Amino acid sequence: MRISPKAGYLVSSAVCGALVLGAAGPAAYAAVSDAPAHSATASVVPVPGADALAGQTALLGNAAGVLKPVTDLIDAVLKAPDGKLPAADADTLAASVKEALAKVTAAAPAAPAVPAVPAAPAVPAVPAVPGVPALPGAPAAKAAPDPGAALKATAAADLQAKVDVLVKATTSGDPAAVAAAVQATLTATVNVLVSIVLGGGLPAANLPGLPTLPTVPGVPALPSVPGVPALPAVPSL
Repeated sequence: MRISPKAGYLVSSAVCGALVLGAAGPAAYAAVSDAPAHSATASVVPVPGADALAGQTALLGNAAGVLKPVTDLIDAVLKAPDGKLPAADADTLAASVKEALAKVTAAAPAAPAVPAVPAAPAVPAVPAVPGVPALPGAPAAKAAPDPGAALKATAAADLQAKVDVLVKATTSGDPAAVAAAVQATLTATVNVLVSIVLGGGLPAANLPGLPTLPTVPGVPALPSVPGVPALPAVPSL
């Protein structure tokens, strides 16, 4: 059987192509396999000031952590018939508030470190005079109290006291006492939130139109985070 010249040409081209691809295929696969993995060797660039920013985020998280259990308790009381909750339910809700308040006081920022005083040059020892007792050493200097932490601790203790009164009122079933206790608890919760905002550790609010917030005496201003550029000012509405 004869093969036409055209068909022979096509068969020859197909065979040659298969041979070329067969030889180049393994080499090409090896080149791709040997290419360095970019994701595995890429350098990790840390976020500037990540530790300081994480501390501020934790303070806000603690504020949110107080709001949730307090509002859960108040919602349950207001929805209960005559404002009366079973003692077990009231105790469970109050325990969540107590746990959240413990985190607020534990996360209070530490007082700024006092710079060390340079050591004085050594003085030659003076021989002791017989019969003269040695003078007692000077007492160690105490760390300065942190007014911001004290403010948060006071607000947390006040809210805990108001929650205790609310639990007592809701288990007794006195609607008038429940209403007064709920109002006092709401006010004490606001006090905790404001003490967190003004007690140090958070940036000052800068939204145009907001009044200037008061400052707590002795609470240092929050230093800027190194490496974080300042955001442009928001235009006035």
